[in-house]
Amino acid sequence: MIVKKMPILQGFPDFDTVKNLSKITPETSDFNPVFYDIETTGLSRYSTFLYLIGAAAYENQSWHLYQWMAENYEEEDQILCEFFDFLKNKTCTIQFNGSRFDQPYLEERCRVRGYSSPFHGLPALDLYQELKPCRPLLKLSRMKQPDLEAFLGLKKRIHCDGGKCIRLYKTYSKTKEMDLAETILGHNREDLMGLGSVFTMLSYKTFYNGGYFPEKAVVQDGSLILTLSLPFPLPVPVSAGKSGAFYLTAAEKEARLLIPLKQGRLRQYYKNFKDYYYLPGEDTAVPKALGQYMDRSLRVPADARNCYTWFSCSEEFLEDKGKQMQYLCHSLPCLLGLLEDA
Repeated sequence: MIVKKMPILQGFPDFDTVKNLSKITPETSDFNPVFYDIETTGLSRYSTFLYLIGAAAYENQSWHLYQWMAENYEEEDQILCEFFDFLKNKTCTIQFNGSRFDQPYLEERCRVRGYSSPFHGLPALDLYQELKPCRPLLKLSRMKQPDLEAFLGLKKRIHCDGGKCIRLYKTYSKTKEMDLAETILGHNREDLMGLGSVFTMLSYKTFYNGGYFPEKAVVQDGSLILTLSLPFPLPVPVSAGKSGAFYLTAAEKEARLLIPLKQGRLRQYYKNFKDYYYLPGEDTAVPKALGQYMDRSLRVPADARNCYTWFSCSEEFLEDKGKQMQYLCHSLPCLLGLLEDA
């Protein structure tokens, strides 16, 4: 078995950023996360085996990268044991597509080897699943890790992809050529370092989950302009919008949201559109509890695009940050959802 350990000198988010953005460990508890990525001889966890695990953990005020590589099938047992021992004092795991691949794969290899799963009760943060709702905002057609790294402007990788690594590993297991091993380990290190960079993109979820604060609200040229302060800096500026509905620009820790008014009024959107009817004749939504008594010809089931009511964008609203927050918490996720149709 090949074992590597090295300090991560740059390119990884600081510990407080990871703690604040993860939001999966109570503030009263210790926070001891581990980023990890695995390399296998194929996608099926039933007919292939694990040959490399890479992990990054915070120790002695800095991040360190660990790698355990099996030199043959028999050593899969060793790297599993080493990694599971490594997990004992950790409070959460962070991976990319780990809920669908990495963790189920490791759990199956546990079963084959006769071990109990080390993941019971251990919270997991899957960056792919977390960031997937942000795809329209980021204007990305795919959300694979290399796509997100390209969005962040990271340097192009120098090592081969995972598919080629499988072929290299099969050759290495026969020849033991260290150049092949270094290429395989290098690919895994790039995956882990990229994972750290992609992690900072969780700051975009603020627009969907809240955490921002309205700093200023003005009406200009028939539109409401809201200036928002963000809790975390965005790694890359973004801008997106839906014609006639909204336009959002954001950079660092500030965002500006422009929303056209209609006769001085704003749409108040609702997420639970399945509980509403839309009345085309009145251009508004009503709860089904009320709409059920109306003529069926006057109503249709509401959807994400038309589940709203109207209210006046008054001076009171422009001066009341509490009302602005109430409006944003309900409406901004719905407005961003319209980007799916853009």
